Amino acid sequence: MKPDMFKEPVSILMGLGFPAEVRSTMDAYRYLVEWPAARRDDAHSVALKACGAALRGEIEAETARGLFAAFAEKHDLLAPETNVIVASRVRRDRDPRVH
Repeated sequence: MKPDMFKEPVSILMGLGFPAEVRSTMDAYRYLVEWPAARRDDAHSVALKACGAALRGEIEAETARGLFAAFAEKHDLLAPETNVIVASRVRRDRDPRVH
């Protein structure tokens, strides 16, 4: 495995709400660089610096992953786990009272 690869990808919602997997510090760094300047905040700055440091080998990729995931959570970008979605659909299909 490449040193910048995450052990587990961070699943985020992109564009029109489609899930995408961020699998490495380079993927996270690219995403953060493209984040609109008007929406940048401290969480963005910390995650961007961490990804840069991980790419230079100054910190572990998993440290950058955690900070990127925290940024994504703060901005409501984390995609729901698919097993949660499936469970809610099964429940809705079985119980006509659930809309």
